[in-house]
Amino acid sequence: MDLFEQAREERARREAPLAARMRPRTLDEMVGQEHILGPGTLLRRAIESDRLLSSIILWGPPGTGKTTLAMIVARTTRSHFETLSAVLAGVADVRRVVAEAKERRALYGQRTILLVDEVHRWNKAQQDALLPHVEDGTVVFIGATTENPYFEVVPPLLSRSRVFRLRPLTAAEIVLILRRALSDPERGYGGRPVEVTQEALEHLARVADGDARAALNALELAVESTPPGEDGVIRIDLAVAQESIQQRALRYYKGADEHYDTISAFIKSVRGSDPDAALYWLAKMVHAGEDPRFIMRRLLVLAAEDVGLADPMGIVVAAACARALEWVGMPEAQYHLAQATIYLATAPKSNSVGGYFEALARVQEQGELEVPDHLKDASRDGAALGHGKGYLYPHDFPGHFVPQQYLPAGLEGATFYRPGDQGFEREIARRLAEWAAARTRQGTTPSSQNTVPGSAPRSQGT
Repeated sequence: MDLFEQAREERARREAPLAARMRPRTLDEMVGQEHILGPGTLLRRAIESDRLLSSIILWGPPGTGKTTLAMIVARTTRSHFETLSAVLAGVADVRRVVAEAKERRALYGQRTILLVDEVHRWNKAQQDALLPHVEDGTVVFIGATTENPYFEVVPPLLSRSRVFRLRPLTAAEIVLILRRALSDPERGYGGRPVEVTQEALEHLARVADGDARAALNALELAVESTPPGEDGVIRIDLAVAQESIQQRALRYYKGADEHYDTISAFIKSVRGSDPDAALYWLAKMVHAGEDPRFIMRRLLVLAAEDVGLADPMGIVVAAACARALEWVGMPEAQYHLAQATIYLATAPKSNSVGGYFEALARVQEQGELEVPDHLKDASRDGAALGHGKGYLYPHDFPGHFVPQQYLPAGLEGATFYRPGDQGFEREIARRLAEWAAARTRQGTTPSSQNTVPGSAPRSQGT
């Protein structure tokens, strides 16, 4: 390296963003992630002893230290270290790295560690291209991803890697990182007269929501855009901090974990009759840009699945709000999303409609059993085949009910619908109990013997 190149690199380091300048250089400088990097942990031992022999995947939200950790491995290992960005690199780049790694191992006996940043951006073919070279040890693979690797990484590559999950940093940890940046004279603002109030630091840390990079970027914007006072000191108070990081960036991407986890929390809160929690998760989804029709569809399903006949108005309200959403549109339809959410969360609950799936399972197990003759359509084959003969017309009897067999032969007495004891289903349960008692007293006989003494059915048709 000549003096001019050295000067260019030094200038590039000075002009790099604060977050890049303050990137930890050693494991001791890392903040947070004690569950995988604390003293004596497996990953820390492997890095410190330069014994990272198997591939790993670093999974976590932005700004938690995935790339930093990989860079620390690069500094501490005697192996050759290569980096590819899955956003820019393709199969040709993988082949180049693998060819060089094979040559390096053959000539010098040196291993190659390959970091693939944003590995979830690679498709199946690109990931498969790397697989055999991880398998035979040509490269040790480090994948960094913000997405769930169990969904985004092909199973063969995943099975050959150990997954380490990085957690969002706490507000206290981010405040510590910001204070380091303010006191570091070489890489941060330690050589400049900058004062930041504790309140401002806590605001930056809180709104960054676990993302150290976002907090450092906001601090840099605040310092570089605030003119010094008459005494030459740059002062950052809460108002300046609020301007520098105006809105919390939600970790919410459609198709990703946060999407599925949030809708799961929403549905479980409604099912669990907690309207406050349900409204919170609803607000998070709407704020993050979730499709309101998706939310409403889930509420329509829940109205039948989890409320059902305990409150038959649940599906009516949900359907009406769904229609209102189509007519009104956002943002006004937030009222209708909230109304459906609150109504269903506070309604009595029942999952008895799920009895349908027990009936479906019985059909799948036993096939389609024949319809009893007395229930068949009498308008076509009644005279010739006796279809409809013996059918009792319920409206001809007191209470519009008469005991008779409706299930096919072999399923007499089967029960699929079991009403709960909440809301309107208490009334349904009472009716079913009365009808069951009437059947017991009367004795329900199948098919052609299905008659009631002293009665004459009014209709033999459908």
